[in-house]
Amino acid sequence: MQTKNIGLRNIEVADTKISAIDGINGKLIYRGYDILDLVKKSTFEETACLLLNDDLPSKNVLSEFSSRLVEAREIPEGLEKSLQNIPKKANPMDVLQSRVAELGMYDKEQVDDKEINYNRAINLVSKIPIIVACWERIRSGKDLIEPSKKLNHAGNFFYMLTGKEPDTEFTRIFDICLILHAEHSFNASTFAAREVASTRAHMYAAISAAVGALSGELHGGANYQVMKMLLEISKEDKVEKWIKEKISKGQKIMGMGHAVYKTFDPRAEVLRELSKRLSEKTGQPWYKITKKVEDVTAEEMKKVKGSDIFPNVDLYSASTYYMLGIPMDLNTPIFAVSRVAGWTAHIIEEKFAEAAPKPMLYRPKAVYVGKYCGPFGCEYVPIDKREPEIHE
Repeated sequence: MQTKNIGLRNIEVADTKISAIDGINGKLIYRGYDILDLVKKSTFEETACLLLNDDLPSKNVLSEFSSRLVEAREIPEGLEKSLQNIPKKANPMDVLQSRVAELGMYDKEQVDDKEINYNRAINLVSKIPIIVACWERIRSGKDLIEPSKKLNHAGNFFYMLTGKEPDTEFTRIFDICLILHAEHSFNASTFAAREVASTRAHMYAAISAAVGALSGELHGGANYQVMKMLLEISKEDKVEKWIKEKISKGQKIMGMGHAVYKTFDPRAEVLRELSKRLSEKTGQPWYKITKKVEDVTAEEMKKVKGSDIFPNVDLYSASTYYMLGIPMDLNTPIFAVSRVAGWTAHIIEEKFAEAAPKPMLYRPKAVYVGKYCGPFGCEYVPIDKREPEIHE
């Protein structure tokens, strides 16, 4: 009997202490802390440290962690040269995935213990934004910018991207975006990372796999598709007609609906306000257009399906990044800039879980529904005795 492909949804595959999602009540928890509290009171550095450890850090621990992130703000000379040789029209996610794998070649450690993986996590959290910023400069024909030793994680990324010290408010908004995207339990890319880690492959291989999973438009690539939609609509008074036409054709509205949340995605709630702030600051129309997309889609889907639909994290992150001046096709790499904190935490948990039973190689079962010729399989027919194909 053919099994229904449900994409492993609601299938429990492992325990985790890193994060929890309450899809019914719209809650996202990092190591016990509500995401809505973290975006008000924390920073990305502190949030990354929280995810990689078991609780909020002390002042000294956070200071050391932040210093180590700054110290790691360099990429190997050979990797920089390899970036120079990549075709300038290459997809930024392909560039990032391949360079993350390349980073593994520069790792001199021969063992795979917990401390070394923690060091690798810091290295990756620090270097992934450097790779993204360097690639943007290279493909644009601009000189590379040396990383700052004074700016925070978010500010240094903007500085290396543009060559200018960023606006304080822009930096804080981007910092909040990084906190929001840092972790989200067993999503597609995190599952990919843990699955690869379960084979005892090293962290760089697992993160490279996660970047590959994130690149798809049904996962991290969705925010890029949202911005393309907003640009196509272009004006607030065109939203209603555009949305109605798409829904009448049975087409998906990017940025609306979520596999887990059955109410408002708490990340979208924060990003909606950030988009509004940026729209007021810059005078750009994208918040109002996005809000109209949300309202019309919810109204039309209620008519069609009789159920509520809510925005997900991608709907408002698209306009937020666009108004921050970030090139559209860097939206998904920036997702990785943040999510690497969660990915590396999951890889460490997968490899070094303290609770029994120990992690096992992921090996799901498939139901074969292909050709079946009998109990001993199909008879092999030599090629010269096979029926010829008939082409009309």
